Amino acid sequence: MTTDQEGSMSVTETGATIWLTGLPSAGKTTIAYELAGRLRTEGHRVEVLDGDEIREFLSAGLGFSREDRHTNVARIGFVAELLAANGVKVLVPVIAPFADSREAVRGRHAAESTTYLEVHVATPVEVCSVRDVKGLYAKQAAGELTGLTGVDDPYEAPESPDLRIESHQQTVQESAAALHALLTERGLA
Repeated sequence: MTTDQEGSMSVTETGATIWLTGLPSAGKTTIAYELAGRLRTEGHRVEVLDGDEIREFLSAGLGFSREDRHTNVARIGFVAELLAANGVKVLVPVIAPFADSREAVRGRHAAESTTYLEVHVATPVEVCSVRDVKGLYAKQAAGELTGLTGVDDPYEAPESPDLRIESHQQTVQESAAALHALLTERGLA
């Protein structure tokens, strides 16, 4: 609690970046929005940095080469850290397929003393291809798409995430609850 110039008490919100990584159609965005709703209901300041929206507005023009993917992740990491440093819980459901890119984001957060949590939404590719929310797996199977993460482009799963969610073995609500429990354990919810 802090006191402002008029003597009113106000709560100082602790921000954090919660990065949800996983394959396309793993459930990252669905879990992020479920958790965001719960956190907002509890009075937290929350933003979801959706990977598709970021690609459209902040990273337009980038392709899917390793270098472009790294640049995209770095940009998202910069925005997430800026928001988190200002008391926002930032949920980032972005594939971020390369460990070194995710580690660079973690390093930026550490340098700024901003909390960063990595959550692996560990849904098997077989389940993701059945869900196929955006039709990417079908396009890849039909030969209309190449470079699909986890199929014909690499995905480096986190070795030691702060939390691993097996979304294919529980409901969206259960997955969001597990993530909420982590935030509570860390003093963030």
